[in-house]
Amino acid sequence: MAHAYTPGLRVARRTHLSRERTLPLKGDVLVEEGDTVRSEDVVAKTLLPGPVTILNVVNQLGIEPDEIHDYMLVKEGDSFTKGAPLAQNKPLFGLSFLKTIVKAPTDGIVESISTITGQVVLREPPQPVQVFAYFDGRITRVLPGDGVQMETVGTFVQGIFGIGGETWGELSRAVESADETLTADKLKPEQKGKILVGGCHFTREAFAKACEIGVAGAIVGGFHDQDVRDILGYDLGVAITGHEELGLTLVMTEGFGEIPMAPKTFALLKERAGARAALSGATQIRAGVIRPEIIIPYAQEHWADAADDVRESAQAVREGDQIRVIREPYFGWLGTVKELTPALERVECETKVRVLEVAFEDGSTATVPRANIERIED
Repeated sequence: MAHAYTPGLRVARRTHLSRERTLPLKGDVLVEEGDTVRSEDVVAKTLLPGPVTILNVVNQLGIEPDEIHDYMLVKEGDSFTKGAPLAQNKPLFGLSFLKTIVKAPTDGIVESISTITGQVVLREPPQPVQVFAYFDGRITRVLPGDGVQMETVGTFVQGIFGIGGETWGELSRAVESADETLTADKLKPEQKGKILVGGCHFTREAFAKACEIGVAGAIVGGFHDQDVRDILGYDLGVAITGHEELGLTLVMTEGFGEIPMAPKTFALLKERAGARAALSGATQIRAGVIRPEIIIPYAQEHWADAADDVRESAQAVREGDQIRVIREPYFGWLGTVKELTPALERVECETKVRVLEVAFEDGSTATVPRANIERIED
């Protein structure tokens, strides 16, 4: 049978999952191999050096660089608080109104004083960084000074686009069907801290109310791209997301616009409602693709009957496989591969590419470049 290779979008009821949770620089690992952890547990921590501020003291005091130590009130290694005097001149005849005092713009320490440039380098206090477990699971390996490797068995769903960082909470269904819009009137105070499952769309008003309530995250079929721009205050361009501080994390399973969530995805999320889930909106759509994801672990006593994990790499697409189109004019459409055409065909831009014939769910068919689809993996 003919086949092609394309990125896969994974949707799995039960699978093994493994993740490394690492620090940005060397620090302390707080757990041991074999430990059971929950999403909110801190597995490693470190201190990031604080930002640097440079003060041109000689310009402010009107002195020569090689004289700077005669006017400094602190020395290298000294700590200080915001507003503390760091240096001052020596006014003529002791006239106080001619005195110039250089004050600290922030808390920190004096890192260096240069007699060449006349500049003083200040370092703000170090910033604590913690790495959370992110999902409920077990520590399989400790990476000394760097972090840990974790594993779990759970339901796994990859989205097509997301915004916002890692979060976790109880999975809660907020709509009755995959083609229903999640509107503001469906949001209640008791949903605080939960991850909501929507349908075809999440309105801008509902997003604002969810943030106000304190909802941890939302999983929906689609969201308008203009609403994303309005929320962020800028155009994403070539998307690299996951660091936004929005109040909640949003994952789209189908794309931009009002697109019903794939029936299989909605059914799985509906089935796991009430379970603890982890959600990440991190997305990268250029080299080194990163997908937003939903992880819903099972209790460890149910791990034994899990299926082997599917390799997260390019998978063969064959006739009969379910796919999603990821570019216009059929962006977000779901269908089944009807035929893999072996010959190159010319498309609108006059380029010859490999194509396939897709039978969509509404009964229509279309010829689509193979680069414009992704396989939905079981």
